[in-house]
Amino acid sequence: MSAIHTWACFLLCLSFASPDKTPDIIVTCSVSGECVLPCSFPPGSEETIEWFKQEVVVYKFEREEKDDNDSSEEEHFKHEQFAGRATIFPHLVARGNATLIIRRSGLKDRGAYRCHVHTSKSEHNAKVIVKVEAPIRGLSLELSRLSGYEEMKCSVRDVYPPPRVSWATEPPTFEDLQPVTRMRADKQGLYTVDSRLKKLNGQPNLIYICKVTTSYGGPSWTASLREREIRGTEGRDLTIPCHAPPSLNKPFLHWSFTNGEDTSLILTYDSQSGNSVYLQPWDSHVELDGYAVPFGDGSLRLMDPKHLQHMGSYTCVFSMPYITHTERTEVAIDYYDVDRTTAEKPSYWWIVGLVVALLVVALAGMLAYLKVKGVLSKNRKDPEAVTELHLVKDLSAVNESSPLTVGGTNGQSASPTDSQLT
Repeated sequence: MSAIHTWACFLLCLSFASPDKTPDIIVTCSVSGECVLPCSFPPGSEETIEWFKQEVVVYKFEREEKDDNDSSEEEHFKHEQFAGRATIFPHLVARGNATLIIRRSGLKDRGAYRCHVHTSKSEHNAKVIVKVEAPIRGLSLELSRLSGYEEMKCSVRDVYPPPRVSWATEPPTFEDLQPVTRMRADKQGLYTVDSRLKKLNGQPNLIYICKVTTSYGGPSWTASLREREIRGTEGRDLTIPCHAPPSLNKPFLHWSFTNGEDTSLILTYDSQSGNSVYLQPWDSHVELDGYAVPFGDGSLRLMDPKHLQHMGSYTCVFSMPYITHTERTEVAIDYYDVDRTTAEKPSYWWIVGLVVALLVVALAGMLAYLKVKGVLSKNRKDPEAVTELHLVKDLSAVNESSPLTVGGTNGQSASPTDSQLT
């Protein structure tokens, strides 16, 4: 029991020794932004406010009231690191607010701060942990050929702390992805990150996905890219495909075009509102199915394309907060030559002639078959006529071969006698 009593007395004494003990406050600030270090205390008079960083006074505010008729005196002290950047709100001190504001915060402002307030009535202490980060403002993913081969390049600039980069493909591939990631810090301590992944051979329709995650638990950024090539013919409508990943819900879409020199915006479409904007001169040459965009189909129909005017690179970008998906399509428009097309166009008239000839032969064969079949059928129905016909044919043959049928010397036909016939 003595041990229990000893621990109870210790905890009780500790609670009385620090009646204003408050939990540590963690503040995350952005580089070049405004950092707010909160501190509140019971209001009193003759306040003295001191802010410490690692037990070094960096800011001090003191006010003394001489009497009821004289105004209070205020004294300020700022460490050289915070000169021109740190301040409090003097008019809020009487209300118990000793919050410190640090403007244009940087990585040097990180660390543990302590707020100490002494008044005519009490003392107050508060501890603030300050973290400073440079959040990701944007993520770039593009195809590069500077290394002598095609590779995907994922880049992020001016970030802190250094982020983590991961790669994936859609659909997933069984090949082991081996990206090369480099990080460089500038004089301010901000990082530039370049991660490169060699493009896989034999899989031209893959979507390459780059994901960047910060260690402070902020939002992850994701960028994906697909490259393709298609061909069209001048004067014939062409559909340029563009499909978003299923994870995007009602994204914003914009199309652009470049011919290697100039880049122009074609159109924009807001899936949330359903509003679309077509820019000239593309408004008369392109068409978008607005009903399909919220479901991830942003394909563009190019109408009456011209060889020189519309050949180039078309880029569609689906975007949402922290997520972008890009599809870049190289479009080649073949020149339409009427004379060459007519000369090179294969002729199929010989096929038509062959079919007609076969039909004529088949029809003639069918007619001959029906004729023969009709004669045979008639002969079966009248056998006596067939016998008589045969007798007549035989008699005619005998008459033609008999010498009695030859004419006499007087030029008249000789008639056979009755005895000869019998």
